[in-house]
Amino acid sequence: MKVLLTGANGFIGSHVAKVLARHGHEVSPAATACDVAIHLAWYVEPGKYLESPLNDQCRDDSLALVKSVQCRRWVVVGTSFEYAPSTQPLREVSPTGPRTRYARCKLELFQALQRLRVELAWPRLFYLYGPGEDARRFVPNVINALLEGRPAPLTAGEEVRDYLHVEDVAEAIVAVATSTLTGAVNIASGQPVTVRDVATKIAGIIRRPELLQFGAYQAAATDEPHVVADVTKLNAIWRPRVGLEDGLAGTIEWWRQARSARSGR
Repeated sequence: MKVLLTGANGFIGSHVAKVLARHGHEVSPAATACDVAIHLAWYVEPGKYLESPLNDQCRDDSLALVKSVQCRRWVVVGTSFEYAPSTQPLREVSPTGPRTRYARCKLELFQALQRLRVELAWPRLFYLYGPGEDARRFVPNVINALLEGRPAPLTAGEEVRDYLHVEDVAEAIVAVATSTLTGAVNIASGQPVTVRDVATKIAGIIRRPELLQFGAYQAAATDEPHVVADVTKLNAIWRPRVGLEDGLAGTIEWWRQARSARSGR
């Protein structure tokens, strides 16, 4: 199968490219005719992307791409941030209510693509982690602080999240791409876990729990207290393989090796 993959050099895209190659698919980064297109490219710089005007450009460029390239099936990645706040597991039919420019532009793109009547799957990604993630994000930020022996300032850690290892995220995206599923599809574990629990597991593996500083700052206004997916639709075709503790242990080891390589040890 010939697959157009955008964002192939990114955190998620690099893993998706490996999964596609492992399954024997021909991967192309160029905008040419294809069997399936997986569109991941978007502006996601931590600390800047949520309200950046570049989201509008990404939305418009994405719509133009779909209109200009002949593909039998499109898989365009969305976000759990499209949903309205809820304390219940979010289903694909749950109400939307984006609270950031990023989420609003993603949802606007989804709605525009639906009007084009292309064969479209829209994987909505929840929280993810793993090797290669930007060091400014939550999991690698905590890992690197503890590996360096620095305090890790955190919120109270009561936020409930749904984390999935990036290798599983990539496998799930490819599973959706090669399936007949259409519309929104939640990509998540379906297992709730608090931020405190994740940080505590990291600290336990590294053996530096005393460095965690819960309650050092307040959660951002855009941080929902409860974000967990209903993954019934996804589980009809695919299920996760990497458990949270194993995934965190592997991610910690990846950062240890990366730090050793940089220091020449």
